[in-house]
Amino acid sequence: MSLVDRQKDTIIEEYRTHDKDTGSPEVQVAILTKKINHLVEHLKENKKDNHSRRGLLLMVGQRKRLLTYLQGKDDKRYNVLIKKLELRR
Repeated sequence: MSLVDRQKDTIIEEYRTHDKDTGSPEVQVAILTKKINHLVEHLKENKKDNHSRRGLLLMVGQRKRLLTYLQGKDDKRYNVLIKKLELRR
């Protein structure tokens, strides 16, 4: 699943840390969260789509690694991001 450029641009605008930021952990986690939420909805309708399920698990693992990195680097930024994205960590 790929995000439309406009959707991705709005996510980047909302979560970036400075004007030219496109790859900070906050932006990456926000984009992954959007993709994960979309894929979860897809899998609710298509329960036997195991290829997409594997992709979902890979994305969840990547998001977890990014969140762990951010928590170790700056706990305040981590807590703000978790509250903003409404994640349960």
